[in-house]
Amino acid sequence: MLNTEDFIKRLEFIMDHYSLSASSFADKIGVQRSSISHLLSGRNKPSLDFVMKILDLFPELNLYWFLDGKGSYLKNDSEQISVEEAQNTPTPIFEEVKKEEESAMKVENAEELKSDNPPSSYANLLNQNSSTKQIDTIVFFYNDGTFYDYKPSNPK
Repeated sequence: MLNTEDFIKRLEFIMDHYSLSASSFADKIGVQRSSISHLLSGRNKPSLDFVMKILDLFPELNLYWFLDGKGSYLKNDSEQISVEEAQNTPTPIFEEVKKEEESAMKVENAEELKSDNPPSSYANLLNQNSSTKQIDTIVFFYNDGTFYDYKPSNPK
């Protein structure tokens, strides 16, 4: 039988490990935000579908650890580690570098979109159906839960 209290600790650890708030975690795995809230408060128990969505998004997670705390939290870790030990483990430096690179790419992409001459792929999108409809706003959604509104300077 699943110990809900321990499962909640492991779920919180996963969100903390991937630096996700409850709402961004819910958005990432494709469930309602209230579902996460109900799970974290102990009101509801996780469904198989919920567990599978998490494992689909984070395939490196060890199913047995996630469900009952046995083994390592990652599939390829050979040593066993508790949630408390894992929370005290520093994030490897390459993770921080990767985050900085992703952030820089977002800034570059945002600057590119703000220019009066968008890339040709965007121009093609803007020109589709231009004879019958006018584009007012294009919204770009990023996988970290942020978004960017792009308004063409001279819609056709």
